[in-house]
Amino acid sequence: MSVHKRTQVTGAVHARTLSHEHEQPVEADLSVETLEVERVAVGRFVDGPIPDRQDGDTTVISVIEEVAVVEVRLKLVEEVRITRHTTSRKMIDHVTVRRQEVVVDQDPPPHAPAA
Repeated sequence: MSVHKRTQVTGAVHARTLSHEHEQPVEADLSVETLEVERVAVGRFVDGPIPDRQDGDTTVISVIEEVAVVEVRLKLVEEVRITRHTTSRKMIDHVTVRRQEVVVDQDPPPHAPAA
């Protein structure tokens, strides 16, 4: 007795990839920052220049001018106040996302009887 091996095709397999697209809402928090400029008239004499200063969210810039009198003195003319305001709001937008799917099909053997 002798034993032999042989290769026999019993079918074939095909794999394919399908891509699907759909829109999905995306929500994000947006931050908006605005500046408000306010000019405040002061009109008083000061002994020297006043450095810029921070008062909470407000930056105060002092404006001075020289006024000729018997002596030169500094007069605070106005203060420019710049205030920072921040607001937040929700934003919803739609983005397109993709998902792939693999479909596997099997062919019958080449010499299989028809069903």
